[in-house]
Amino acid sequence: MAIEYLGLSNINGPLVVLEGVQEAFFDEIVEFVVEGNMKKMGRIVELDNERAVIQVFEGTENMSLQNTHTKLTGHPMEVPVSADMLGRTFNGVGVPVDGLGPVMADERRNVNGLPLNPVKREYPRNYIRTGISAIDGLTTLIRGQKLPIFSGNGLPHDQLAAQIVKQASLGDDSDEEFAIVFGAMGVKHDVAEFFRKTFEESGVSDHVCMFLNLANDPVVERLITPKVALTVAEYLAFECNMHILVILTDMTSFAEAMREVSSSKGEIPSRKGYPGYLYSELATIYERAGIVENALGSVTQLPILTMPNDDITHPIPDLTGYITEGQIVLDRNLHGQSIYPPISILPSLSRLMKDGIGAGYTRDDHQSLANQLFSAYAKVGEARNLASVIGEDELSPLDKKYLKFGIEFEKRYVGQGPTENRTIEQTLDLGWELLHLLPREELDRIDTKLLDIYYPSEEPLDAAASE
Repeated sequence: MAIEYLGLSNINGPLVVLEGVQEAFFDEIVEFVVEGNMKKMGRIVELDNERAVIQVFEGTENMSLQNTHTKLTGHPMEVPVSADMLGRTFNGVGVPVDGLGPVMADERRNVNGLPLNPVKREYPRNYIRTGISAIDGLTTLIRGQKLPIFSGNGLPHDQLAAQIVKQASLGDDSDEEFAIVFGAMGVKHDVAEFFRKTFEESGVSDHVCMFLNLANDPVVERLITPKVALTVAEYLAFECNMHILVILTDMTSFAEAMREVSSSKGEIPSRKGYPGYLYSELATIYERAGIVENALGSVTQLPILTMPNDDITHPIPDLTGYITEGQIVLDRNLHGQSIYPPISILPSLSRLMKDGIGAGYTRDDHQSLANQLFSAYAKVGEARNLASVIGEDELSPLDKKYLKFGIEFEKRYVGQGPTENRTIEQTLDLGWELLHLLPREELDRIDTKLLDIYYPSEEPLDAAASE
């Protein structure tokens, strides 16, 4: 028999304290009835003998120590899951907000997920095409990978996320099912409307499941949103045999919500005021990406986080880098030059890229071409530094060619239109076209057999560069 508790012992921000609790457990969902008619929901985040600290998802407004009835549900936070959730929009805790009524659920699942046996994981293979050359060519996203985007305030990460949702696919020759789960935390109303409108106008809404936690929604809800999104993604991947790309924006909002709640609980802060368990909380989210043995589907994560003051050593990007398999870094200087997407090539990498590209996946020249483009662009930086000291006119003819390559590479390879969707062949061919701006003897990262195919010995034409 469920026990109902009358009144509360304490209210502190989004947290309430209930004394005399019996047979409760950590993460249990609690139902509140305020003033006899208003219903709210919370979860137990701390237990000490018969004292329970409860997070209230909808906030503690209108709650007082006397007017609240509390009931323990006996189960953790659960969300209904179904393939019908594709094409729908939900709030941060999985309640539909698109006016289309409730979802006919196949089952309800614990949002915390189940621990995945590492032995049952399969190594990520194959790539997901985003249509963006700087990602597909140089930091390729592999199925089952977790590859974060490190951005900054004012940079177009929202536009980039929307473009990836519109363009992402498993390739032109794939007949496997593909869908996207999009989770937004702490976004403003205009940003949420931008995502909704963009997906509808581009015709991709039918294979996108959206979870929107708005800036004026309760801060506690932000802690649940990524877990709800990943629970739905796991169901679609491992029960419905689909390949799911999960985009989470912005993980900084998630971490700041954690810091606020931790402060309300009176916990001792760690770096920059964040709780000491920030790493483990981020890991529980990121590690839910992957491929399971004998499963036909996969979960791939593309979390986006804004680095405070563009500081890549800040705890959030720093800890994220420990857990994930690479990163894509957005650059403010490129953004200032009106280059979109402003992806900084040299600090960006995909650690699993080598195992999902090449013959049988993309093209046999992909890895060698990417290595050469990285190498050439690094020399562009050296030439620019030298030019800033002695002047561009004093540079050697080779250094001037590298400067020219750098300008064209940033403008034509990194830069592309927000609606431009390039195939992997177009991306690779463009890379070879740009390498023709450099002498053949400078291409020391590419096998001679590939050079004979893609860079013939005759004098290269600079027609494309002179446009």
